[in-house]
Amino acid sequence: MKTLRISNGRIIDPAQGIDQVADLWLRGDRVLGIGPQPGAVADQALDAADRIVCPGLIDMHVHLREPGREEDETVATGTTAALAGGVTSVACMPNTEPPLDSPAQVEFVLGKAREASRANVWPTACVTKGRRGTEAVDFRALADAGAVAFTDDGSPVFNGAIMRQALEETAKIGRTVLVHAEIPELSNGTIMAEGAVSRALGVRGMPGAAEDVMVYRDVALAELTGGRVHILHVSTAESVDLLRRGRRRGARVSGEACPHHFTLTDECLRGRDTNYKMAPPLRTPADVAAIIEGLKDGTLEVITTDHAPHAAAKKARPFEQAPNGIIGLETLLPVCVTALVEPGHLTWPQLIAKLTINPARVLDIDRGTLRPGAVADVTVIDPGAEWRIDPATFRSKSRNCPFGGWKVRGRAAAVIVSGEVKVV
Repeated sequence: MKTLRISNGRIIDPAQGIDQVADLWLRGDRVLGIGPQPGAVADQALDAADRIVCPGLIDMHVHLREPGREEDETVATGTTAALAGGVTSVACMPNTEPPLDSPAQVEFVLGKAREASRANVWPTACVTKGRRGTEAVDFRALADAGAVAFTDDGSPVFNGAIMRQALEETAKIGRTVLVHAEIPELSNGTIMAEGAVSRALGVRGMPGAAEDVMVYRDVALAELTGGRVHILHVSTAESVDLLRRGRRRGARVSGEACPHHFTLTDECLRGRDTNYKMAPPLRTPADVAAIIEGLKDGTLEVITTDHAPHAAAKKARPFEQAPNGIIGLETLLPVCVTALVEPGHLTWPQLIAKLTINPARVLDIDRGTLRPGAVADVTVIDPGAEWRIDPATFRSKSRNCPFGGWKVRGRAAAVIVSGEVKVV
């Protein structure tokens, strides 16, 4: 087995409470240790001076589109984009065509990931068959096939009885239900957030209550059942507060924020640029401030991208007809550094926790730490790198990015997956 020494880096591993300048040693596909390793001889060396060395970043909310929408993204292109952004593991959403609601579909995605041999892929599976919301899937069979969590993301589980069943059954097998919080009766036909901007544009907007009511329901169901709920792409101030109160009561609930929801507002849509059209929609400065506060106080434990690629022709449709969603894998790190670390909202260890051990705990996967014996997934970050975001250079198959032209700081300098140095 080859031994790799990553020397002189600032090692940050929130899972162990480590933040120190030292050497990290990897042997084969495992972490050997931090600091001097008696008798160890490096076959390969990587100088990480002035760099941050941390567990491989995890994005637990990614749309890889395969099967069915390969014109937007594939497992191969999506995982290549992940590595370019410093992400070594992605959890992919099941709203493919057909959806991931059977063991065979989960195994298909895992096979594509093995073929690509890029970032790790952790499939999630549907809560209901066909994501239709009317009949629950076989949770145990899907978990046995490799599904790490369950979600109908892109659609809510609008039937409360089915959500209760899902939470009861997933609690038995140690899985989390990832919630797309939306009341369809309040959101159908809307294309942005309800407010001054939607009224000025003369379009129907989605009220924050469309998200808040569902968050309230599923926090309550988590308390009732003892199941584990994770709220995807939190976008409103009220949802943050509902999660905060539920956590204080001991509910097994967690939540995530996406970079676009803590950096952009509905004002961006005045020009009808479809790269700012997403679901849940961009909201008000007060919502942005609440999400940042939720990240600071730990209510929102995880940061994800909701990487949602769409081919250029689709996003070029008229504003009302263009699909929702943006890509984010290759902008995750620099936007977080620029918007959260540099202003002092989060420290580096706090940010890295939300991108490593915290999502690993939500999904219950063996990643997110540099403990001896852990799988050797590592991200090396250049925290001072200054660059301008140019979507034309992305590895993703799609270009629907709202951050083009931003001058940012921080990017991945190297990524290692199971002990293998990958080309960024």
